[in-house]
Amino acid sequence: MPLQVTALGISDVGRKRKNNEDSFLVREDAGVYVVADGMGGHQAGEVASQRAVQIVGDHIARFQHVFKRLAEEPTQDHRTLALHVVQSAIQAACADIYAQATRNEGMRGMGTTLVCLVRAGSCAVIGHVGDSRIYLLRGGGVHQLTEDHTLYRAQLKHGIKDPTNLNKGKNVLTRAVGIQESVEVDTLFLELQSGDSFLLCSDGLHGYLEDAEIPALFSETDPDALPRRLIQLANDRGGKDNITAIVVRVHGGALGGEISAKVEFLRRLQLFQHLDYKEASAVLAIADTRVFPSNSVIVREGDDGEELFVVLRGQVAIESDDVEIAQLGPGGHFGEMGLIQNAPRSATVRSVEPTDAMVIHRTQMLELMRRDQTVAVKLLWAFVQVLSQRLRSTNSDLSEARHDLADFESRTTLVLPFPKSGS
Repeated sequence: MPLQVTALGISDVGRKRKNNEDSFLVREDAGVYVVADGMGGHQAGEVASQRAVQIVGDHIARFQHVFKRLAEEPTQDHRTLALHVVQSAIQAACADIYAQATRNEGMRGMGTTLVCLVRAGSCAVIGHVGDSRIYLLRGGGVHQLTEDHTLYRAQLKHGIKDPTNLNKGKNVLTRAVGIQESVEVDTLFLELQSGDSFLLCSDGLHGYLEDAEIPALFSETDPDALPRRLIQLANDRGGKDNITAIVVRVHGGALGGEISAKVEFLRRLQLFQHLDYKEASAVLAIADTRVFPSNSVIVREGDDGEELFVVLRGQVAIESDDVEIAQLGPGGHFGEMGLIQNAPRSATVRSVEPTDAMVIHRTQMLELMRRDQTVAVKLLWAFVQVLSQRLRSTNSDLSEARHDLADFESRTTLVLPFPKSGS
């Protein structure tokens, strides 16, 4: 049975505001879910958020063929194209709102935050600008998939810890849709599994909500009543801003944990040990899954290699000079140095039985690092740690070899033949 998705959304003015400048869109025919939190002059924020959700929804609906192809065959090319469509949809909204504000003096400076989730079969694509959020609930845990584009968050990333300065930047956006003619858009590709739930919300909700509270709210509240329960919670705790929430649930099919297993396999590798869930998901988005029949040569000793392999299912043998030196099962990995440089493989790896492996290519990894500086820093730091450990290990091996050689020489008497006297 294929995965099914249900969604409910609600918006409320809150207890302090006269107008609701939030807007949302639930368009299940196109699999599009959007939350926008507007800002600007008299009612201009409302105009900005409404235009944003409308333009994004219409743009994505026009490119449904892209998401249909992604659903049928989630190749890297189809993923990249779908991410581009979401990005261009938000850029189209940005240009439209900016042009409208330029023409109308009363709307100067209007803009909006925006988060959107687009479902394509067992895949999803996220687009994000501003401080509205998307949370993923999976396997009993909650993961924030978006990063707030605020001065507060930027200061934290740059190591500013002065509480006075931090508090000043909590509500100052560093990115918004429509403030300028274009905007930098964060995007993320995800694989879905049955049991996943998503919460899309404006800061009028997440400002009153602790991450740790979210799983219990989802598990203990009737699904049809959950959006209204979240609105009530925010109002009960102050309701100082407009409040919007969309709850998206994934069900049907076998209750799967394969995607979670991939994330955990990845985060257990030393190379990816510093990544959080969102960052690990971004790495998964550039990975392919390959299937190898029994006794297939996956990599050959001496061949150039630019790929990391992680065994998901099956067993592989590591061989050098035709001698088996180890076997790896699920979670085992090989080829990570190929992500650093295009170097000859140091061993041959052969499948002992039918084997599925997750494969990450150096080119895609470098592109991810170019787009996300935080991921780049974490990966480069891990690279340094890996290389440092290998250097220490090599030095230790050399030192031990020298000691053994010296010990051997000290215990060995060298006898040279001399000719007999008179001969």
